[in-house]
Amino acid sequence: MDTKEYSNGEITILWQTDKCIHSGICVKTLPKVYNPKERPWVKPENATTEELLDQVSKCPSGALSIK
Repeated sequence: MDTKEYSNGEITILWQTDKCIHSGICVKTLPKVYNPKERPWVKPENATTEELLDQVSKCPSGALSIK
């Protein structure tokens, strides 16, 4: 399982690449954080911790989680 970690200094978002179904909910909800055309594609510093927690809880595949 390939897992990437992205931190904003308060929380760390875990992205499990093999679970991701590319539903696009992350990109549609927080486009300043999630941009698949950029590297790194997750920039958690572009949202509040509360916004990140709310968005990650909506990931339908469970590919995104909080550490």
